Amino acid sequence: MLTNVSVNLYKSIFCMDFKLTEEQLMIQQAAREFTQQQCLPGVIERDEKQIVPKEQLIQLADLGFLGMMASTNYGGAGMDTISYVLAMEEISKVDSSVSVAMSVNNSLVCWGLEYFGNEDQKLKYLTPLAQGKKDNELYIGAFLLSEPEAGSDATHQHTNAVDMGDHYVINGIKNWITNGSTASVYLVIAQTDYTKGHKGINAFIVEKNSPGVSVGPKENKMGIRGSDTHAISFTDVKVPIENRIGEEGFGFNFAMKTLNGGRIGIAAQALGIASGAYELALAYSKERKTFGKPIHEHQAIQFKLAEMATKIETARLLCYKAAWEKDNHLDYTTSAAMAKLHASDTAMWVTTEAVQIHGGYGFVKEFHVERLMRDAKITQIYEGTSEIQKMVIGRNITK
Repeated sequence: MLTNVSVNLYKSIFCMDFKLTEEQLMIQQAAREFTQQQCLPGVIERDEKQIVPKEQLIQLADLGFLGMMASTNYGGAGMDTISYVLAMEEISKVDSSVSVAMSVNNSLVCWGLEYFGNEDQKLKYLTPLAQGKKDNELYIGAFLLSEPEAGSDATHQHTNAVDMGDHYVINGIKNWITNGSTASVYLVIAQTDYTKGHKGINAFIVEKNSPGVSVGPKENKMGIRGSDTHAISFTDVKVPIENRIGEEGFGFNFAMKTLNGGRIGIAAQALGIASGAYELALAYSKERKTFGKPIHEHQAIQFKLAEMATKIETARLLCYKAAWEKDNHLDYTTSAAMAKLHASDTAMWVTTEAVQIHGGYGFVKEFHVERLMRDAKITQIYEGTSEIQKMVIGRNITK
């Protein structure tokens, strides 16, 4: 007897066309050119000095990449998820601080608002968020779920939202927030009724300039150092009831459904990090000579490169499969978790091997691979740790 997972797998195998469309190839090429021309120059300095890549994000807005999958009715580009994965991979090959900001705005903020927000919320917030600009200024969003005591266990929210009738009053702290200080809009997950557990959680649209909202110092991170990561605190922040997303108690479901798509974005980011490191290692292996010949002619290096290429191609196919299922309105929960689990593990392994292939040069910043290795680690942690992905996969395959 076939399970739902098996049915979806067979549908993917027999229906998926592995040839990219002309439009998808154009998106891939545009992302590659943008990355080489706009992200590569200065990427090492931005990493060292933790400079937020605002200029690059504004250019992404001009390309339509900050609202790639959002409907054209709300200012988005109306592209498919595979195009989004292609763009994420290309940008992540060089600068994951740019791609993670792009991922949050696309996968979590714009998608969440388009699928679960009401029409007024879409017109007021989604439209400028999908365009990435408002009044010619950068306009992006952030997704506020994690807390000091609520990371992998998102059911225990301590940030609370008290129902005052026509508005809510929010108090609490959110941690590890990407786009924390650059975002104009926050999607905030908060507990309203503790007696109902996760069924008492709500999701709210909160404007950053609301009285009582405070942005903490920028986190000093190991990787994605240009990414704008902060703690956000709320002190008696008034949020009108019309800014609640969905019905009362829908917040936890909103967060989990939105994170499914977010995992595809981070899987694509991990894929890009791995691909970028592999391409650098392959090029270096053709230039570097030992014992009178290029090191790629040594079997030890050939084996490393072969395994790197195979793992990357496997990760790419998992990413494409999850994206294809999402575009075809299939249940992509398991596929997204598999893609993120495998792609993030691949990114960590490939970048480590890329450093090894570079030898001593891999340990210095000039050759980029040490930065990619540092960037890779976070892909195993955010948008659900690798352990959480295994739990998601395990639950679904044993149903």
